[in-house]
Amino acid sequence: MSQPYKRVVLKISGESFAGEGELGIHPDELMLIADEIASARETGADIAVVVGGGNIIRGAKLAESTSFDQSASDYMGMLGTVINGLALKEALESRNQAARVMSAINLTSVAEPFIRARAMRHFEKGRIVILVAGTGNPFFTTDTCASLRAIELGADILLKATKVDGIYDADPHKVPDAVRYDNLNFSEVLDRQLGVMDLTAMTMCMEHKLPICVFDFKKQGNIRRVVEGTPGIGTLVLPDQHTTV
Repeated sequence: MSQPYKRVVLKISGESFAGEGELGIHPDELMLIADEIASARETGADIAVVVGGGNIIRGAKLAESTSFDQSASDYMGMLGTVINGLALKEALESRNQAARVMSAINLTSVAEPFIRARAMRHFEKGRIVILVAGTGNPFFTTDTCASLRAIELGADILLKATKVDGIYDADPHKVPDAVRYDNLNFSEVLDRQLGVMDLTAMTMCMEHKLPICVFDFKKQGNIRRVVEGTPGIGTLVLPDQHTTV
């Protein structure tokens, strides 16, 4: 990983917008995310950001704990991602970085509809594209949305921002001697059930040979370093023809 990427899709969870163990949007966390993304954009790479909504509401968990239909709960979750996307847009523009929010469901008062050609035009104009409302369909996660949009937009890599510095064979917060991987291929991730992303998202990336990088975005400068192709940041998941370490 020595060459900079020209176009990336960055997946950020909703929990990243909140304080530790909290819900909602914490201003400090929001501005940290905006600063890191704006810095990465300075490399000249096209950047699209898929945001989750777990800090607002988790549709699947709501459906599990109530008698709500999961479709309705999932749509509530989609609206949570819209809140985060709008906040991120304002934060980026306060840093003089142009951004546009594009939604998979019709919300014309606050966001543009997602149209691939329009997203490409935003890239040409140097704007960051913020993708909200998931795929627009219930029963699909925002991880699946990130995979889908990365393939649609011709991204070089899908970046999954987390609070750990890569993929481990066990939860490093619970298992002190958990082993961190530098590189994996898709079949290894699936065979070892490492839970990097949901099965649909992982399968899409595998079928389209789209690499994934799982990394700690909380470390200052890491988003930019990954976009620049700096070796050793996070764990790379590569198509199976690549040799793993």
